[in-house]
Amino acid sequence: MIARHYRELDCWQLSNELKKRIFAFLATAPAKHDFDFCRQIRGSARGATRTIAEGFGRFRPADFSRYLDYARGSLMETQNHIDDALDSGYINQSTHKELFALANRAIGATSGLQRYLKTCHPTKNRKRTQNPEP
Repeated sequence: MIARHYRELDCWQLSNELKKRIFAFLATAPAKHDFDFCRQIRGSARGATRTIAEGFGRFRPADFSRYLDYARGSLMETQNHIDDALDSGYINQSTHKELFALANRAIGATSGLQRYLKTCHPTKNRKRTQNPEP
């Protein structure tokens, strides 16, 4: 299946679900009172979906792949913030495990799409003729 919109990509859908779950726990105390933490984790959680969408709009596999690198970095940064949330007592072990696993799934889907993009070559599937007719 060929994605016609970035919302159809598994990596975007998983990243978006992670973002929504992050925002849900940030709406509860005590996390909502740590403004600096909220700003940082919101930024990294938003960064993955934004970067996937931007890369999708580049229309070139190599460019898109580079943006997926950035998205993967944002997802890993979000995982670090999830660890910080557990260490700070903002979430319990169960929530930490769920969020971390969802981030891992998003990272895996992003990496999988990157592997696919590396098989796409700009000249592949184009017919070339030695002597085109006028």
